[in-house]
Amino acid sequence: MTPSPVVVDGHSLTAADVASVALHEARVVLADDVLPRLLRDRAVVEDVVNRQVPAYGVTTGLGSRSSYALPREELELFSVRTVRGRANAVGDPLPVPVVRAALLARVNGLAGGGSGVSPAIALLLVDLLNARVHPVIPEVGSIGASDLCQMAHAGLVVIGEGQAEVSGEILDGAQALRRAGLAPAQLGPKDGHVLCSASPLAAGEGALALHEATASLALAQAVTALTFEGFRANTSPLDARVLGLRPAPGQSRAASELLALLAGGELPDPGRARRVQDPISLRCAAQVHGALHAALDFAADAVIPELNGSGDNPVVLADAGEILSSGNFHTPALALAFDTLALALAQTAAISAERMQRLLNPAVSGLPANLSPYGPERSGFAPLGKTAQALVAEIRYMSAPVCTDPRFGADTVEDDSTNASLGARRLNTILVRLKQLLALEAVAAAQAVDLAAPAVLGHGPELLHRAIRGVVPRLDDDRPCGPDVDRVSREVLGSARVRQELGELIGNL
Repeated sequence: MTPSPVVVDGHSLTAADVASVALHEARVVLADDVLPRLLRDRAVVEDVVNRQVPAYGVTTGLGSRSSYALPREELELFSVRTVRGRANAVGDPLPVPVVRAALLARVNGLAGGGSGVSPAIALLLVDLLNARVHPVIPEVGSIGASDLCQMAHAGLVVIGEGQAEVSGEILDGAQALRRAGLAPAQLGPKDGHVLCSASPLAAGEGALALHEATASLALAQAVTALTFEGFRANTSPLDARVLGLRPAPGQSRAASELLALLAGGELPDPGRARRVQDPISLRCAAQVHGALHAALDFAADAVIPELNGSGDNPVVLADAGEILSSGNFHTPALALAFDTLALALAQTAAISAERMQRLLNPAVSGLPANLSPYGPERSGFAPLGKTAQALVAEIRYMSAPVCTDPRFGADTVEDDSTNASLGARRLNTILVRLKQLLALEAVAAAQAVDLAAPAVLGHGPELLHRAIRGVVPRLDDDRPCGPDVDRVSREVLGSARVRQELGELIGNL
């Protein structure tokens, strides 16, 4: 089904909108009030240029050269040089969805006003998205004080230079534009700086991570509920009366979601519990997943203003006819939010691996050793424990904070940075590993359910168990289980249908 167009107005873009454009290639449409707003802002830039008023990056140089007044006849060429001189990122090309997310974030930042960009530039960026012309942007180059060295590569394509991906083929920028029936832009004063400015890469990639992390939390809840069924867990720690005595952020929400998934089964009845008290990885799942809920809320509070604000420096105030220096390009809150989310995902990963290990231990689970129906003479799922720990080790390594790294100084002027773009980029890798880890737990939990053979499952575990058994048979004699985990990760936890059905049960997808 073709996704609905995303209307860009500069104020209401969501992470779901970014995912729709980036992942599903929804068309982008500018709201009716955007072009008049851009024209008003641009008139201020032209007035400042005509009156030769000192304005950073408009009539003066950039960075440590901000005191240098540019000759009027060089302003257009200075814009072109700004793009060329800052396209210094290196490494493999960013994935196309990330590039689309960054372009959309930049378009929306322009649409809200404050940049003073020539309207034709904003229109061309929209055309690139809709024509699926994707600038090749190397993966490394931003330190979080604007994504200058990476977004300049998008700017190269705008002026008919650089490289772009079109239908899987890498073309030079001019050829890519011609193939799409587009023409390179003629840059005016300030346009080159606008194309490089702000933090649309961090905001766009962060929005994609936020969208996927929200889905991953729902998947973690569903897999946990399946483990609850196989373990025959005690659900009394999910009781609202218990949680109300220490209302930590997010825990009541996580508990209510787990109970919603378990509804229809036997476990919500306290008399069905096999043990008085379970291991922490089961007993405190609501606390850990609740902390992830809180981290997601914190991240959203940072990402949404970044998507819908002006990160330009300087900014244009059309009503006052002024251009003022700005610190809006700086992203410490965004970087801190990404670091917090990474740590919360690491906590979620750690208890997933521990729950899986508890299922394998007959002294704790009451099930056959290593979930093998033949007992200890078979390996069963025991070797998967090593894979689980390897995944946790990678996630833990990647969750180290990046916003506290040493600062970079450019001639004593640019003397602070945030690494927000790096913080967003590693989140997507963490989320891939987390999905693999949850798939591993899910495979073991499905086997535990088969062995425990409860009379009836809760709605969520029943849905997930049925989906798993649709792609992976139960384990009888030993076999390679890595392919089973990959299949469940891809075809069950990655399934839009499964995610939607689970979301309907817990109400947050």
